[in-house]
Amino acid sequence: MIRQNQRFFNIALVLIDAIVITFSLIFAWYIRFESNLITSDPNLGLNYYILSLILILPLYIPLYYAFGLYRPQRTKSLISESLNLIKVNIMGLLILITLLFIIEQLDYSRYVLAMFAIFSTLFSIVERIILRKLLRSIREKGYNVKHILIIGAGELGEKVAHKINQNEYLGYNVIGFLDDNIKKGHETEDSQIIGKIKDLDNIITDNHVDKAIITISPRHYELLGDIIDVCEKYGVKTDIVPDYYRYFTAKPYVDMIEDIPLIDVRYVPLDDSFKMAVKRSLDFILAIIGIILMSPLMTITAIIVKLSSPGPIIFKQERLGFHREKFHMYKFRSMNVQDENDEKSKWTTKNDPRTTKFGSFIRKTSIDELPQLFNILKGEMSLIGPRPERPHFVEKFREEIPKYMIKHHVRPGMTGWAQVNGWRGNTSIVKRIECDIFYVENWTLMLDIKIFFMTIIRGFINKNAY
Repeated sequence: MIRQNQRFFNIALVLIDAIVITFSLIFAWYIRFESNLITSDPNLGLNYYILSLILILPLYIPLYYAFGLYRPQRTKSLISESLNLIKVNIMGLLILITLLFIIEQLDYSRYVLAMFAIFSTLFSIVERIILRKLLRSIREKGYNVKHILIIGAGELGEKVAHKINQNEYLGYNVIGFLDDNIKKGHETEDSQIIGKIKDLDNIITDNHVDKAIITISPRHYELLGDIIDVCEKYGVKTDIVPDYYRYFTAKPYVDMIEDIPLIDVRYVPLDDSFKMAVKRSLDFILAIIGIILMSPLMTITAIIVKLSSPGPIIFKQERLGFHREKFHMYKFRSMNVQDENDEKSKWTTKNDPRTTKFGSFIRKTSIDELPQLFNILKGEMSLIGPRPERPHFVEKFREEIPKYMIKHHVRPGMTGWAQVNGWRGNTSIVKRIECDIFYVENWTLMLDIKIFFMTIIRGFINKNAY
């Protein structure tokens, strides 16, 4: 029944998508020609544009399928589905324009095609939001439910059952556990033991089972092959929850070396070469703009630093950065020249006698950080990222603070998630690292933009800097 429902739902979804795509094209034509907003293109008539659906629908529907938009989405996030819709519509528009060029249909309005791509994306996302809410409501009432058998009633199995029962919108119903070490009939908080693993064949034939979730401990992994064989014999899907999942502190993903899977236990979005290239390109452009805009301020600061105390204008300090590589971070000198060994291992303290009067001002206003724009140009730093630390303190903190070194999976930044949340200067190192890890694991371009504007809005004055 579930499989029939899924087939029916997919057919309905294809029809709905076709209607949404058609409506988007008609709406784009209406806005372009009937609203009189733009008057440069000749009006070829609605029928002319509807005729293009002969190209559009056979193009877009397979793209939706190729991007997994007709697979069950009950465990997928709306953001993930929306991103795929955006990708499909961008790719679809590019292919459509190419096809129209090849068949020499060059009279189509560019404005109509552009608006069609925008409307198709927006309306498709709205459509999926409505469908998700509808399906969630249906599942919470007990319809369109997948029946789940959990093999292994230990701590892991109970946790899986508890999560399933907590999230009714998933549409999963746990029919029971199979376990060799707990007596049949024993009830747990979220289900009951309905047999032993050797009873799997009979349990499947006597019950409606859509999916088996295996949660047995590693010492029983020799049973996996037999369990999977029985499930596949009856067409029951099988999922495995590995006992070592507890070490997956982020979103794990699977890579492949030919046919050998590799589970990366920590998801780092900036490991993606395209995302890294986008961030690096923006850093480079913004660093150049920043240097140009701030050059008068930096020139004045350099002159005052030189006149106010003896020593170099720029203070270079060794820090640990991307992939634990050492580099020299630049600052305007804010202290009197000091012994190099003291500088490597001493924190700046309140009313620190080493700080010059002008140095105290530029530290509190973060003007001393401006030369790091040149670190960004060199690729040693990013505009946004975890703040880099001196090697001496890195050695100390990595022994004292769990997961401290994760921050080095990305380029260090001039400002970061920890700093805009108030964990800057003489504040909690633990809280700072929690923010840094969140940034490393949840990076998006929008998060960088948010941090950038939060830095500007909240200002550069730092009460914890001295």
